[in-house]
Amino acid sequence: MTIVKDVEARGLRHCETTALGVLLRHEGLDLSEPMLFGLGSGLSFVYWDSKGMPFPFLGGRVKPFDLTRNLAARLGLTLLVEETTSPRRAWENVAALIDAGRPVGLQLDCYHLEYFRSKVHFGGHVVAMYGYDEHDVHLVDTDQQGGAVRTSRASLAMARAERGPMTARNRSFTVALPERPPRWQEQIIPAVRHCADAFLAAPIANLGHRGIEKAAKLAPTWLRRAGDPRHDLPQAALLMEKAGTGGGLFRALYRDFLGECVQLIDDSGLRTGHRLYAEAAGLWTDVAALIAKAGESGDVGHLEQARVVLDELARIERDAMQVLRQL
Repeated sequence: MTIVKDVEARGLRHCETTALGVLLRHEGLDLSEPMLFGLGSGLSFVYWDSKGMPFPFLGGRVKPFDLTRNLAARLGLTLLVEETTSPRRAWENVAALIDAGRPVGLQLDCYHLEYFRSKVHFGGHVVAMYGYDEHDVHLVDTDQQGGAVRTSRASLAMARAERGPMTARNRSFTVALPERPPRWQEQIIPAVRHCADAFLAAPIANLGHRGIEKAAKLAPTWLRRAGDPRHDLPQAALLMEKAGTGGGLFRALYRDFLGECVQLIDDSGLRTGHRLYAEAAGLWTDVAALIAKAGESGDVGHLEQARVVLDELARIERDAMQVLRQL
């Protein structure tokens, strides 16, 4: 058995920030999960629907791995990424790092991981790997999935090689700190501005505050849109609230990030943004509950209520981001 020494196998709320936390703590930088999420400009919104989907997807963050790229650029980290279509090379890439005493991040499809409770394909899942033996690998996943977990090498190979939406070609990555410790406090305002600019200037109507407005407009149609409303709507609500989002479709994480920021920086704009995202986080939880009730009862009235709340959320988040981009 080969295990990397001094790895703190601590699961957090979201998969990508969990993996980044493991890698950065091993390098000597310990930041809270909300700070990792915020410095990575992780907040966003997407309304994604296509004929092949059983139900529209409401996403609350940037694309998989963009958070990692953003954070690395912001803090001056050395981010080394390997991708390959060869299963043999894919294993060699990670085993060599573990043998050298370094944990490694992996992007994969969680469907194949043996410890996962819900068998749903999601190719943007991220874990940290810190050990292996002849049969199994040692991973760190979210607290919800067990934190320090194990799965077979065969299942890991399938998860890493899966093809489909948001997948990568056996992607593995490491991060290293610059020679001088990063002055991460100085990057808070640039990270907030970047997030706000992207949210407000989304190029298509499915993204940002316009995407929330689109979701509001279409919400009353979701009972008719769903193939199996009693399953699909509660499942969508569960993904919004529990599937590694930290609650409130990632708004609780961003609220907590802004809350940490106002303790470090005395700025009225930050305080306003924090107040508005505290409100938004609670309202997104309300929306998820209404969607679940609609599926369980078949009553479109719950979706009419969700439409009203979503319209309010579009306004609140637009106002918050307009303030935050002026910092």
